[in-house]
Amino acid sequence: MTTQESGVSFAFEELLARSAALRERGPVHHDEERGLWRVLDHPGVSRVLSDPAAFSSDFSGLTPVQEDFETFRKGNFVGMDPPDHRKLRTLVSQAFTPRVVAGLEPRIRAIAGELLDEVGGESRFDVVDALAYPLPIIVIAELLGVPVADRPLFTRWAQVLFSGDQLGESADMEDIQRALDAIAPTIREMNAYILDHIRHHRAHPGPGLTSRLVEAEFNGERLEDQEIVGFVALLLIAGHITTTALLGNAVVTFDRNPAAAAALRSSPSGLPAALEEVLRMLPPFPELGRRTTHEIELGGHRIPENSIVMADLAAANRDPAFFDRPDAFDPARSPNPHLTFGHGIHFCFGAPLARLEGRVAFEVLFERYRDLAVATDAPVVFQNPSVIVSVRHLPLDVERA
Repeated sequence: MTTQESGVSFAFEELLARSAALRERGPVHHDEERGLWRVLDHPGVSRVLSDPAAFSSDFSGLTPVQEDFETFRKGNFVGMDPPDHRKLRTLVSQAFTPRVVAGLEPRIRAIAGELLDEVGGESRFDVVDALAYPLPIIVIAELLGVPVADRPLFTRWAQVLFSGDQLGESADMEDIQRALDAIAPTIREMNAYILDHIRHHRAHPGPGLTSRLVEAEFNGERLEDQEIVGFVALLLIAGHITTTALLGNAVVTFDRNPAAAAALRSSPSGLPAALEEVLRMLPPFPELGRRTTHEIELGGHRIPENSIVMADLAAANRDPAFFDRPDAFDPARSPNPHLTFGHGIHFCFGAPLARLEGRVAFEVLFERYRDLAVATDAPVVFQNPSVIVSVRHLPLDVERA
């Protein structure tokens, strides 16, 4: 890979500049324009994410309500507090085990190879379209037992949900309500599709993850169909979009750090640590929101009950008290206590799968191509960074090994 001074240099810099500007206002401060509190230091963010009794994931009554979303959220334990969260996560854990994830490696490698075969004769291709989007979608579709032929549906759904195209500059409550109304038809379509898929697996059990979710029990209880819908949607959409972002962000980062990329090519065993550093520097979801359940003292401030608190992962991941040279890419950084996958009971359920897919994808890319460079004469298209830090289109010039 070679460093390119193209448009990729660098829409992501906006994220860095924003975090730096926010830090100047203090590690904990009130954002009067948005009417919320911001937490930016590593200890503060860790506390917010690990204390659900004080910082709730349930925003009922504080954010706009949309009927389709309320139905869809029933099994989405990301937005739940204990004890409901524990019940659902325990049930899901019975089906989505570390052994299941580890066993996917040969298939992930085969899929990555097949996808790159499709662009095998080309010296330029869009790595998002060719690999970063389809790879995790195919893996999850096969895992869930849903038809891979339907993957264009999943891609379209993810684009609607995570592009941020529905949000304006302010992202206030009225703006969010308009965005929810615009997204509602997609949510309705997803709900109906996944519900039919679950009912099929209840009637015709098989070896896939969906059938295991249907059969899982906790204290004599099983998941209801609508609860399974929430988790399947979470895995199908949020699960794959994280890997897509990681792969694209890593290509860009390696392109900007050619010496590190060359070292990784010659010694791929360094890929896991390098990908963790990409996750630290460019968290796909740079903020996580919580609601205070009572008045709380944090960072020398008293935060009132029912306040919205934004835990800034991007800023916490660059806290100089925890990271030496926080703005530098260090592919061998150790330890690397980044918070990109969250912290506490809501630590990202799909993190092991995203890490596995990222490592395998780059092993296959390095085996196939002696050089990968972000094109300098074609546009790099970014997602809305207020929603997700990721590229939407990333053209590469490649040389076969």
